[in-house]
Amino acid sequence: MDEPITLDLFLPSVGKRVKFEGQSLTLLLASADTKPLAAMPNAARVPFMLLFHGPTEPILPPGAYRTVLQDGPVVELHIVPIHTVVRDRQDYQAVFN
Repeated sequence: MDEPITLDLFLPSVGKRVKFEGQSLTLLLASADTKPLAAMPNAARVPFMLLFHGPTEPILPPGAYRTVLQDGPVVELHIVPIHTVVRDRQDYQAVFN
């Protein structure tokens, strides 16, 4: 993918399952939110964060993955598991500054 990665790329996939090449695990893209207070003047994009929900096991290890969006493009994401308060799922995030 040659165009810049922006929040708009992910908005149509919120609420849909996301696949990661080479992994059997799929995650639900739960939200895609901007972080406007963190934006630098003249920045190439507004920073944003993606939040994913997955099963408690197996855990997707942190790392860079080619991510297949449902009805969308394939993009490279660095995704990490994060502290999840509820016990019935594991949350993950990807942050774009």
